[in-house]
Amino acid sequence: MNIAVLFQGMATVSWFAVVGIVIFAVVRASRNRPLPRSGVWIMAMLIIAIVFSTVSAGIVLITPQERGVVLSVVSPGGVRSEALQPGLNWIIPFAESVVRYPVYKQTYTMSIAGTEGAIQGDDSIAARTADGQEIYVDASVIYSVNPTEVVKVHIAWQDRYTDDLVRAQARGIIRDAVSQYGVEEVVSSKRFDLVNQIREVMGKKLADNGLVMDDFVLRNIAFSTDYAASVEQKQIAEQLSQQAKFVVEQKRQEADQAREVAKGAADASVTRAQGEAQAVIIAAEADAKARVIQAQAEAEALKLIAEALKTNPNLLSYQYITKLSPNVQVMLLPGGENASPFIFTLPEVGPTPAPAVTTQP
Repeated sequence: MNIAVLFQGMATVSWFAVVGIVIFAVVRASRNRPLPRSGVWIMAMLIIAIVFSTVSAGIVLITPQERGVVLSVVSPGGVRSEALQPGLNWIIPFAESVVRYPVYKQTYTMSIAGTEGAIQGDDSIAARTADGQEIYVDASVIYSVNPTEVVKVHIAWQDRYTDDLVRAQARGIIRDAVSQYGVEEVVSSKRFDLVNQIREVMGKKLADNGLVMDDFVLRNIAFSTDYAASVEQKQIAEQLSQQAKFVVEQKRQEADQAREVAKGAADASVTRAQGEAQAVIIAAEADAKARVIQAQAEAEALKLIAEALKTNPNLLSYQYITKLSPNVQVMLLPGGENASPFIFTLPEVGPTPAPAVTTQP
């Protein structure tokens, strides 16, 4: 339980008790029945109420998410130099008071949407780019009070630091930064640089005044009506250009594909023709080799015949007779000049029997 709240409750009850006793004593006295020792009771309860009130006025509980600045009539400048830290703290009752400052992260949003920003209605930041285009910036500043510089913030800004410092500095810094970039750079290529520049300048400005810049968010950028219309026309033109490029690329791919198909067919025809030509060459070479072999065989046969005739001249006559009449069995051969002719019996020439074929089991 919060002990400071406890003492405040007890002080309140004590004062009610004092008032109640006083009223009760007055009523009894009006009826000629005075309350015995009423003065003592009233004085006792009054002392108790004063004690509890004094203690409750001197005890201050500071939560971890805040710091307390002590306003003091006994301190130089009217403010203690050190802020109260989280936990129970003691101040001089009725001579000092505490102003609490949050040290958690806070977000200040400036938006064109009426319900999103810190201020109702259009609170966007109107800025002009380096090329003269007017734009409207939605932004959020995420900041916190530096816990070690709470007294400094109080002396310089009191509770006005949100509107008079954060808001005013953010709007001015954003306008200055936007004026250094063209509209195309702001919305595309240089947007990251713009945000970093604003974050750096804003962080330094807040740090000089006792605040911490936690982050800066560039939420949205809107254009004037005329420029938005020109951007839309440009986007349409770019889309048509991209579509035309796509059609051209598609036609080029189709042409390349047809060219590859034709090339493949031509290569196949060349390969087939080469194969047929090679087959013709191989057949011609085989025929030529066969003719050479046949000629060599015939030459060898003639050579053998010549050698046989050389040793047996009558062999030619015999071959002639066998060719002339295969059925002649007897020949009448002349003798010498004075000799009588003689009969020459020819050997039987029959077909050569075919060799027997043996089948293996």
